[in-house]
Amino acid sequence: MGTLVNLLSVSQPGVSRHLRILHKSGFVRVRAEGQKRFYSLRPQPFRELDDWVHHCRELVEARLARLEKLLEEDTDGSHSALHSDRRT
Repeated sequence: MGTLVNLLSVSQPGVSRHLRILHKSGFVRVRAEGQKRFYSLRPQPFRELDDWVHHCRELVEARLARLEKLLEEDTDGSHSALHSDRRT
């Protein structure tokens, strides 16, 4: 733990708290040897997170593409949903 404390300039309780959260959420595994604890990353949760971020990115990019198209139509002077006649 001392190595992480020195590398990250974070207090020992701070590093312990982060490692505990990572362990509880399944991102790391812990192996005890006497008083020492050895942590290793688990790849699967990171893959799942990457898949989720990729899915979110696709949704956002699709929405931004639709917005861009609407804005381009509006700039061209065409009548888009943004300027629909609201007189009813």
